[in-house]
Amino acid sequence: MAVKIRLARAGAKKAPFYRVVAADSHAPRDGRFIEILGRYNPRTQPSTVELDVEKVDAWLAKGAQPTETVAKLIAIAKGETKAPKADAKLSKKAQAKATAAAAKAVEAAEAPAKDAE
Repeated sequence: MAVKIRLARAGAKKAPFYRVVAADSHAPRDGRFIEILGRYNPRTQPSTVELDVEKVDAWLAKGAQPTETVAKLIAIAKGETKAPKADAKLSKKAQAKATAAAAKAVEAAEAPAKDAE
């Protein structure tokens, strides 16, 4: 069983708040969960983040994987100034575009050097 630490939506229509829960990765977003670890309300100014950091650390020690958003919320709750940066995965198309742009830049840099000779 793969356990994820993720958000479960609650609240009224157009007025959401979220529970931070430990849940089986196959369970529905708002469905069955193992344990509530905290709350997150993005509608307050500033956003409210209430997490039981000890419970979160216990689940992380057991091998639970936080989602990207929850990882940011955990960093905020622990008082870290910067959230952990996730590895940005580029699609094959985006990678090809980036390598083509890099090759063009190299050619453009070499072209004035050849003209100067």
